Amino acid sequence: MQQSEFDLFEAPVGDLVCGVDEVGRGPLCGAVVTAAVILDPKQPIEGLNDSKKLSEKKRDALFDEIKAKALSWSIGRAEVEEIDELNILHATMLAMTRAVEGLSVKPDLALIDGNRCPDLSCRAEAIVKGDGRVAEISAASILAKVTRDREMEEMEKLYPGYGIAGHKGYPTKAHVEALKKLGVTPIHRRSFKPVRDLLPEQA
Repeated sequence: MQQSEFDLFEAPVGDLVCGVDEVGRGPLCGAVVTAAVILDPKQPIEGLNDSKKLSEKKRDALFDEIKAKALSWSIGRAEVEEIDELNILHATMLAMTRAVEGLSVKPDLALIDGNRCPDLSCRAEAIVKGDGRVAEISAASILAKVTRDREMEEMEKLYPGYGIAGHKGYPTKAHVEALKKLGVTPIHRRSFKPVRDLLPEQA
């Protein structure tokens, strides 16, 4: 991606901009993970893009570079219990708020990937497909995805047989079949229909 593609959403001169993105709205298990990133214009990072369009090797390299060069970065999350209690949309907004509020530098503007903004203490603007259009959001998407993917690899060790390291919790045929065979674990989202359908009837 050419750096010029990121110039569509230049903030007013002097404004500190953070990009915010999430990973994990669709999976049947695990937390929804978000990240907020304020990049340092004095330390440009080459190769930023939507995390889904990058190889795992490239994401891992950028993950370390973003953390080393960013003015500030923060990971936010909402756990399975919060997703089940609030619903996935509200849990995602909560996780995004936690990521932004966790920044060590207060931004003037938060650019949010998608079409909704969480309730933040700074100005916010939602940008559809922002992870491929705004450098700060791209950086956030990479931090969030690598963080969650690594967590899913750890979950594979705790709950073998579900293939979590491969599908990262998404509702693949293999995942649903494993759920039917092995049952629902504590990390599965009980409010999601494929999981809910396998729970015993409430008395």
